[in-house]
Amino acid sequence: MADRSLIFPAQEYRDRVARLQAGMALKGLDALLLTSPADLFYTTGFLTRFWESPARPWFVIVPQVGGPIAVIPSIGAELMGRTWVTDIRTWQAPDPADDGISLLADALSETLATQGLIGVPMGLETHLRMPLADFETLRLRLSPRRFVDATDIVQRVREVKSEAEIDRIRSSCTIAARAFARVPSLAAAGRSLADIFRDFQIALLEEGADWVSYVAGGAGQDGYGDVISPAGAQPLQRGDVLMLDTGAVKDGYFCDFDRNFAIGIASDAARSAYDALWQTTEDTLSALRPGLRPGLRACDVHALLCQGLDARGAPASGGRLGHGLGVTLTEWPSFTPLDKTPLRAGMVLTLEPGCVLGNGRIMVHEENIVLREDGAELLSPRAPAELPEVLS
Repeated sequence: MADRSLIFPAQEYRDRVARLQAGMALKGLDALLLTSPADLFYTTGFLTRFWESPARPWFVIVPQVGGPIAVIPSIGAELMGRTWVTDIRTWQAPDPADDGISLLADALSETLATQGLIGVPMGLETHLRMPLADFETLRLRLSPRRFVDATDIVQRVREVKSEAEIDRIRSSCTIAARAFARVPSLAAAGRSLADIFRDFQIALLEEGADWVSYVAGGAGQDGYGDVISPAGAQPLQRGDVLMLDTGAVKDGYFCDFDRNFAIGIASDAARSAYDALWQTTEDTLSALRPGLRPGLRACDVHALLCQGLDARGAPASGGRLGHGLGVTLTEWPSFTPLDKTPLRAGMVLTLEPGCVLGNGRIMVHEENIVLREDGAELLSPRAPAELPEVLS
């Protein structure tokens, strides 16, 4: 009889937990406590949109030896029971007096000795999805056991994707590409940005996305002011550049790439900026060979993108110029001058150069890739080499 499991075969999760346990052993940790939706999904396959409700905490313990222990509200017992996890402990939640803390403390006490170390992700791009007061209660109940930072352990394991994960991200990218191909029939002068956003989300769902966690973009003459504002009622005009960016989800895995469209005939300025972004991305794709360039870091990619844009007379916009991608829309590392994370084969990343056009306008271009020993492999179908024009 096959193991019960969701999304992936159970062996996929066993391998992930084994890699976490290897990292724990190197740091001398006796247990790992995970509380975030992404980490719970990564280790168990427990996929739900119930995370939108902040009323209940959820916990998974990864011991130094053996399978994970799920300590969860009873409402999740049936779904967790369909994953590969066999040790599932529940309480009736929410409980204002004891929202799973006694149950969690007992499980941890059984797992490690009184002098044990419990790892919890505490660094950048982590959060503790439980009340701070409850965490303090837990810390006191478990003393002299200590909680220590386990950010590096989790990040180093999660940042290199298995082929099964890469296939899921590729599928999400393929779905989004089909939706982007429909944009010329959705966007036209006179239509509001809000209507286009709404129709684009519908297209993503029709093309096979499980849900659309993120849609962003902008529009304006020759460029746009930012890429995070909600869509408004303003109508598109000829001469605008429309950008749509999506984080559609398939089987719990995100894509994250954008596409630009000129409304009417593109201006020389818009064409030039788009060409600088496209060619810079092309050059950077050719340079990303971690197996042939040992020591390549996230900050080095930022430098490559900035140098390419500057050489083409398109100054880079501020902020990071790409990031990791996987079970969350953005993951580490970040392509900034400050991020020294070594790049390794198996990382799934976005290349997201942005340039400044003047008058408060920018343009951004994004692709999704996986690093291989011999170079970068595109997961998002490559954007057109010339700025597409919507002439209707």
